Parts: sequence; structure tokens; C-alpha cells
Amino acid sequence: MKLIFASSNKNKFIEIERIIPKNIELGNLKEINFFREIPENEDTIEGNATFKAKYIHSKFNINVFADDTGLEVQALGGKPGVHSARFAGNECNSEKNITKLLKELKNIKNRKARFKTIIALVLNEKFYQFEGIINGEILLSKKGNNGFGYDPIFKPDGYKKSFAELSINVKNKISHRALAMKKLIDFIRKVKS
Repeated sequence: MKLIFASSNKNKFIEIERIIPKNIELGNLKEINFFREIPENEDTIEGNATFKAKYIHSKFNINVFADDTGLEVQALGGKPGVHSARFAGNECNSEKNITKLLKELKNIKNRKARFKTIIALVLNEKFYQFEGIINGEILLSKKGNNGFGYDPIFKPDGYKKSFAELSINVKNKISHRALAMKKLIDFIRKVKS
């Protein structure tokens, strides 16, 4: 079975490529000659993931999945949430996003946060959604060089290191995206059996 991942984010693609089993062929947007950014104008993470999957399916009539992820910080009322990638501006600059978030959390003791991923799947003309959540906290400063986005300042519960300090193998077992992907993979196994 082949699935197109509706994302132009190279880091996400590499992460998912390492998680997905070999019996599912993972395709990208370039393969179907789609080179534009898919709009992310919805008010929720669920809405963005759904829009992206349905948008590509409507244009190419293929089996496709899309994800949207947000970092939800308790003390900020769930922000940046759906606006995580563009928290500090439309250019999606991770460094600026991290700087802005740490500034907003200055002198705040409650550092609890969670990463939430929603994966929307269009498979054989039917629509499905899968959720992955990992709880943790925002560190006082950046730690580690692995990963991307907010990984250097997010420490998952039960670990002493940030996502950016953990090995890719560990992150790909516990992360929000990995948890949502596991649900998608388990679902596809059931459908195929």
C-alpha cells in the first residue's frame, strides 16, 4: 500500500519515514508534482490536519495523510497551539518561536506543556483521525542539537533530557507524532487483514 504524506516539512518526513513499516510505501508531495505550501488557516490542529489531507485528496484522488502539531503551554492558556509554527511570525522560524516562548514564560513557575499531533487520513475515500499527545515541561533554556522546532526546550515527562538531547530512536518511540503514527499503522494493519 502506498500513502502520500501531505507535508513539505523535510524533518517531519524523515521522522515518519523512520516510524512507518516497510510494507507501507511512503510518498511525498514532489512525487505527485505538488510544490506549493498547503494552506493552514483553520482554528484548530484537527482542522488543519483535516484540511491538508482532504485538499490533496480532492486534487489527486489518492490515499493521503497529513499531520498538524501544536505545543500547548498550560500557563499560556494552551498557546501557541495551532499557531506553533508561526508563533513569532509567518516565516516559521524555530529560533524566533523559541525565543518568544521563553520570553513569555519568564518568571512563570508553571512550565507544564504538551505536544499534540493530529493525523488525518483519507484511505479508500474514507476519512479517519488519529491523535498523539505527550506531556512534559518547557525548560528555562535550549538543550541539545537533535530534532527540530521546539524540541530543544521541551522535556517529556519521565525523562531528564529534552527532545533535542534524546536519540532519534527514543524520540520516535515516545513522541506525539510517533504515538499518532502508531495508531494510524495499527489501523491500516486491521484494514488490510
